[in-house]
Amino acid sequence: MSARLAALPRTLHPGAWWVWALGLATAASRTTNVWLLLLILAVAGHVVTARRSDAPWARSFAVFLKLGLVVIGIRVIAQTLFGTTVPGTVLIDLPEVPLPAWAAGVTLGGPITDAGLAAALVDGLRLATMLACIGAANALANPKRLLASVPAALYEVGVAVVVALSFAPSMVTSVQRIRAARRLRGRPDRGLRSIVTVAMPVLEDALERSLALAAAMDSRGYGRRASVPAGTRRLTAALTLTGLGAVLVGLYGLLDGTGPALLGLPAVLLGVVLAAASLRTAGAGVTRTRYRPDPWTRPEWLATATGALAAAGTIVTSLIAPGALEPSAWPLTQVPFPLPAAAGIVLALLPAWLTPEPPHPAAATSSRPPPRPRPRRAQAAATDAASTTTTGAPSSSEAAA
Repeated sequence: MSARLAALPRTLHPGAWWVWALGLATAASRTTNVWLLLLILAVAGHVVTARRSDAPWARSFAVFLKLGLVVIGIRVIAQTLFGTTVPGTVLIDLPEVPLPAWAAGVTLGGPITDAGLAAALVDGLRLATMLACIGAANALANPKRLLASVPAALYEVGVAVVVALSFAPSMVTSVQRIRAARRLRGRPDRGLRSIVTVAMPVLEDALERSLALAAAMDSRGYGRRASVPAGTRRLTAALTLTGLGAVLVGLYGLLDGTGPALLGLPAVLLGVVLAAASLRTAGAGVTRTRYRPDPWTRPEWLATATGALAAAGTIVTSLIAPGALEPSAWPLTQVPFPLPAAAGIVLALLPAWLTPEPPHPAAATSSRPPPRPRPRRAQAAATDAASTTTTGAPSSSEAAA
């Protein structure tokens, strides 16, 4: 059955895409190596191109890339105007504005060196890469199906998160629709002036979507809970408090390192198990059904594993050669290319080939067989019935007469 699911065109589980994207984002957050960051961007872009669907939210990846370019520009401007002077070859010597004594360590203007400019570009590139990974998850995962995968006890939080995650794709769709309508009316759709005129229809569309969502949630009984015994409620509260306490104690033991071994990883694992049990018991008070639950088969495990391997590659590199993840940004010829981290990132390309292709409505329509011609006897009967109806029904003028 799993092989059949992997062969048929279907959309991958949204949780698998998010785990894959978060693994790439984790790898990007742990390094300032420009080669690794560019490799993560290339991997995310190729997978999105190969496995995105025709849904409106699949177009949001380009918006996140443009947002990343804006982040890089802001980071470079901030380094140019307010950053500290980095030793290197001076490219531009801006006039420096003297600041009071309480602003020690902050400069306004001054010389701009090649090393400082390269460091600002790399910092901006890291933030842009993390945004691109989140954009890849938005483009690949269906936010509505993601809501159905949230545990029953967290469905209220899941609704809020999914609505927040679907805001960017829906806004992109609204802007594209409004710009197309302006072009059909012969009005300009580009430039600063068009942004001001497009903002109000986009806001009105967002309000309409909010009212429609609220009406749909109310009609489906959102927020209503079943009656739960008092003993179950007390058990859920006890498991939640004990699990959170064990997780906090375990994290303290891992960070401290001087306490007993039982206060480290075992306490964290115990807390996670207790928290999972509390979620399961808390879900008994939630009355909701799932229609066609998304399968979690071999392709989902593959995507999840490749995202984890991308993050694991940078962790292994930090243990073997920590300087390779945060090298000097300039010159580029001296930036190393760590193989363990690069291998883990390259393995994240596998979902582009080893996961099922998403269904495309246009291809499904074109692949349908042509309608079978009706027999001549049925066609003759239909023609006679049509002629009888036409001759038997009086016209409007006759009826008026």
